[in-house]
Amino acid sequence: MRGDSLKGHLDLLILAVLSRGPLHGYAVIDELRTRSNDAFDLPEGTVYPALHRLENAGLLSSSWSEETGRRRRTYDLTRKGRASLVSGRSSWQDFSLAVSQVLKGASWNPT
Repeated sequence: MRGDSLKGHLDLLILAVLSRGPLHGYAVIDELRTRSNDAFDLPEGTVYPALHRLENAGLLSSSWSEETGRRRRTYDLTRKGRASLVSGRSSWQDFSLAVSQVLKGASWNPT
């Protein structure tokens, strides 16, 4: 799937991946690919700017670590990031249900 197909959704996907614990940037890319069964095989040039944007917005924190002699920046959700994930999941479920109903030709009846 092309990166531009994810516009508006990438931030939520990254927050969901990081909800299981801190990861460095490449691990975020790998986890997105794995959890989507290779549908989200995104380049670094798509994911790293999103990580920086989320950190600047206070949704992620980062720290430097060293693994096997390599310095890596590790990202983790902040309290604000967890709240944004909860809100985003709810909004996505409502949106997804509405789209599904429209595609099926049925009326949407929000709860």
